[in-house]
Amino acid sequence: MGRQSAFVREDAVRSARDVFWSEGYEGASMASLQRATGLNASSIYHAFGSKRGLFDAAIEDYLERVVRLGLAPLRAPEVAPDALERYFLAARALFADPSGRTRPDGCLLVNTACSGLARDDGIAEAVRAYRAELLAAFTRGAQARRPDQSPQERAQLVETCVALLISALVMTRVDRDAATAALDSALTAIQHQEHTHP
Repeated sequence: MGRQSAFVREDAVRSARDVFWSEGYEGASMASLQRATGLNASSIYHAFGSKRGLFDAAIEDYLERVVRLGLAPLRAPEVAPDALERYFLAARALFADPSGRTRPDGCLLVNTACSGLARDDGIAEAVRAYRAELLAAFTRGAQARRPDQSPQERAQLVETCVALLISALVMTRVDRDAATAALDSALTAIQHQEHTHP
């Protein structure tokens, strides 16, 4: 019973996550959330307390199953020297694919940060934590690529990569070329620092 309930909850959260991802928090109606999850309103309120509670669960699921999954090679005990470059190459391939999920929907967290919900303290903290995870993972990737690089140079590269990734995630909903150009700039920055330190 407990295992079945957990499975139903996970499935509902994932389905709701996709609604929030494509429609935003404000745009996601209770009717669309009920259709997606297969739960009626009273079941949603009983399980999550509110639409916002369901959204918070969806954010955590997004972090775990989308963000951290992509960052896994950069968070592993041993990070390959080309892990950071491969992360951006994979992101670019995903963004450039017209059938891919990332292009039309962007990033659930970045989209939320650009909405009125960003004023909420809990959401603001989640977005800050997301950025911190990117910084930590990219720092490990930069260190694996150039262990002899100065901390200042490494920090500059990492900040550049994070900024360009977030720019791409914002732009992908409106201008795919601009989004892929931002990722190309990140790749150039990663590759350039290799050539400028013989």
